[in-house]
Amino acid sequence: MDRFIGYVKIDTQSDPESETTPSTPKQWDLANRLVEELKQIGMEDVTIDEHAYVMATLPANVPHKVPVIGFVSHFDTTPDFSGTNVNPQIIEDYDGKDIVLNAEKDIVLSPDYFDDLLQYKGQTIITTDGNTLLGADDKAGITEIMTAMEYLINNPDIPHGKIRICFTPDEEIGRGAHQFDVQKFGAEWAYTMDGSQIGELEYENFNAAGAVVKVQGKSVHPGYAKDKMINSMYIAQDFINSLPRLETPEHTEGRQGFFHLTSIEGDVEETKLQYIIRDHDKTHFEARKQMMKDLASEICSQYDRDCIQVEIKDQYFNMREKVEPVMHIVELAKEAMEAVHVKPIIKPIRGGTDGAQLSFKGLPCPNIFAGGHNFHGKYEYVPVESMQKATEVIVKLAELTAKKYE
Repeated sequence: MDRFIGYVKIDTQSDPESETTPSTPKQWDLANRLVEELKQIGMEDVTIDEHAYVMATLPANVPHKVPVIGFVSHFDTTPDFSGTNVNPQIIEDYDGKDIVLNAEKDIVLSPDYFDDLLQYKGQTIITTDGNTLLGADDKAGITEIMTAMEYLINNPDIPHGKIRICFTPDEEIGRGAHQFDVQKFGAEWAYTMDGSQIGELEYENFNAAGAVVKVQGKSVHPGYAKDKMINSMYIAQDFINSLPRLETPEHTEGRQGFFHLTSIEGDVEETKLQYIIRDHDKTHFEARKQMMKDLASEICSQYDRDCIQVEIKDQYFNMREKVEPVMHIVELAKEAMEAVHVKPIIKPIRGGTDGAQLSFKGLPCPNIFAGGHNFHGKYEYVPVESMQKATEVIVKLAELTAKKYE
């Protein structure tokens, strides 16, 4: 708990507008602290590169050959909500009632709205003070990996092969794996500790793309605008309303994909729309991208001018196709959870993970729970017992892998 609170008090918010890696200088603050802590607990080959990727090794303590496995978490927090001056609140022996995060602003974490809270009655919960996010995404994962490595070092009777760990910047802006040196990491497979509630085990995620839609109008004096003015905002409105209204985040779940309008910026002359496109199914994903292009062409033909430009960039793909050929790594994680009395919840991620990009770079990388809830906002919280269980899962995975290859 002390380790986690120490991490979340360091502001590591990433910046999508930056072109550097890490995207913000303040991410170095925690990265450098992690390097020192890894050395202090006794990890070997501790390195930090020019992009702030922190790697370290726990050498094998068994004589037989065991595949090298890895554990990965990111230290940046989302740009969607403030991570400055995080002030964690500790709720011991949670009673199942409302938690007042900020009385002055009347900000309440209530099980009436966030019913997942009720499964943690009697546990210790760490929350925000209502002014910032918490940073359990993914400083809980870092805490768990660090604590598990320290435990294995202090308990050499637990057999394990060589373990590699990596802490990364900029995951929250989709770049966490961009500068990840898979060859240097040297693991046969790995696990990101970046899931949400206790028990989550995921090897499917969205295919993802970002789209920028630029709409060109024609601005003239409104008093003399008849048959001359073309208002780009009205054309943009046509575009927005022509996409399937129910295929948006607030109307979808499970493996259902969506179009998500994230921002609008415009005037009469030009309007810019920013979308993210998501779908678990690759065929549906490609169809969504084509739908946006076809819609733009159709609207342009109605105005008899080239008034809409659509630029689409792929961001990441569904790791399922890379993990399914090595499903034993998922089964190992499932077995480790069951061994420490955690019920596995295997489901697709409605989002992305560094593990998706790493899987396509040759490092199969399913995702394991880190324990937090309500990421990216002031209602974020994490039960301490969930972090403890995630730590136990890491230790057990190391032990089971060594025993499987005796």
